[in-house]
Order: sequence, then structure tokens, then C-alpha cells
Amino acid sequence: MKNPIQPPPETLFSGVDAAQFIPGLYLVATPIGNAADITLRALALLKHADLVACEDSRVTAPLLQRYGIRATLLPYHEHNAAKVRPQLLEKLRGGAVVALVSDAGTPLINDPGYKLVKDCIAAGIHVTALPGASAVPTALSLSGLPSDRFLYAGFPPPRSAARRTWLAELKPVQATLVLLESAQRLADSLADMAAVLGPEREAAVARELTKKFEEVRRGSLNDLAAHYAEHGPPKGEVTLVIGPPPAAAAPSEADLDAALNETLQRLPLRQAVDEVATLLNLPRKPVYARALQLRDQGRADDED
Repeated sequence: MKNPIQPPPETLFSGVDAAQFIPGLYLVATPIGNAADITLRALALLKHADLVACEDSRVTAPLLQRYGIRATLLPYHEHNAAKVRPQLLEKLRGGAVVALVSDAGTPLINDPGYKLVKDCIAAGIHVTALPGASAVPTALSLSGLPSDRFLYAGFPPPRSAARRTWLAELKPVQATLVLLESAQRLADSLADMAAVLGPEREAAVARELTKKFEEVRRGSLNDLAAHYAEHGPPKGEVTLVIGPPPAAAAPSEADLDAALNETLQRLPLRQAVDEVATLLNLPRKPVYARALQLRDQGRADDED
């Protein structure tokens, strides 16, 4: 089988001092698609590690072979984590250099690694991360949607009723949402998102990121749902990015007056101002000024 990636010459590691890899746990990001998307520091660590804990050795072994790295692999995943974690902690307490990798991307995203990290921290074991590829920021940066504030929410529930309840909790979040979804469930999930989050909310479906057939389809949730309902599930891994909810229209003067007139009938002025300012998301000072005007106007009307 043709191998387009050759093991890096030793000179490439010359700038990476193996002495920096003191005993401890190293969280190592691996490529999400393109095998070239791995850092020199990650390769040096994987070559130096006493043990590589991985989700699936059948996935990690070929990656290491591409770069001429021989390593001792130990499967560590959600189904065996409770059993294997004590073994890893014993190795770490004994002074081993242990690398933790996922099948693709950055460890601890949708895998049990955080429990191992938590136990290492509690035991005083050195923990550090070697950053790199991740589908979450990759899809976010390609989406064309606001990236200054975002929430990664993982996988939606597989069943529609539970999914809609889950989406309703996310609806008011003032941030771009990043989700993962099964290609087979994508059309149904997008339809639920359009129904709950709003049909015109902007979104992007990113698939096969960093690979030859990478694609990012952008549009409203309604349009994307219709597309995948018509054309069927896409091939490859899918990452969904959904823009933040549209900004609420600023309340009009009539809205402010109506709210103040109602609250002033049942509350003292200061409490009425506090309630209306919170309700309409307005600064307190102008609300207070308008409340005084309405109160004084009401008194003048009574005198007339």
C-alpha cells in the first residue's frame, strides 16, 4: 500500500529536547483527517513515551507506523476506563512518561480522559497537553459564523423528543453552538433544530475536515434540513456550527411606558424601575428618568 508520508528525519526532532518530557501524563492531539496535521513535538513525545494510551490501537498503530514510531499501546476507552485507569496511574506513579491520544483530534473531547486527568491532579502527577488538531475550532473557523464566543455541546440525544428538549435549553445561549452529529441522523436533527432554534438561524455543516473531499455547506437551518432530507446523509464525520440567536429588537418608548405604567400601579417607584429595567434589559438611569416623568405627568393629570 502506498504510503505518501515518510518518517521524518531525525534532524526534524533536533529542536525538540527529549529531556523536557519528564515523567507524567501528556495529552497529545492527533490528526482529524489529514495525517500530516501532527506537530513535531507530538511525534517526539510519542517516540519517547513509555506507554501510549489510545482509544483503539487499530487506529493509532497505523499513524505511528507512518512516522516510523514504535510504541507500546494500551487501549483506554469508555468501556474499559474503570479497569485500565488504575493501571495507568500505577505506571505514572512509577515514573513513566504516558501519552494519551484519541482516535482523532484532541483528547478529552467526548472520551473518558478527563477522569484520568482528574485522578492525576489529585495524586500530584505532572499533566500537560500537546495541542493540535480538533474538529471543533476547525469547523468554527470555516463556518463564517461569529467565533468570539462559542459553546461546544457535544452530541445531541439520538431521539427526537429528547433532542428537542435538549435544544430548547441551548436556544437562549448567546453564543455560536458547535455540535457533533451522526451522518445518518443529520437530516432529522437539522429539522428539530429548525423547529426549536428557529428556521432562519444561520448554520454550517462541515464534513471530512482536512481530507480530500472536505465540504462546508452553509445556510439557514431550514435550508440545510431540506437539503439533507432530499439528498440523504453525507459521507464522513460531521460537525455542525449554529450561529447565535438574533439580537432581540430594542424596546420602543411605547413598550417602556406601558411596562412602567403597569408596574407603578403595584410597586413603589424604585422597585418598579428595577423590575422594568431588568425585564426590558435597559440601563436603570433612563428608565428611572422616564418613570419620574410619568409619575409627575400622572399627578398633573389628577390636579386637572
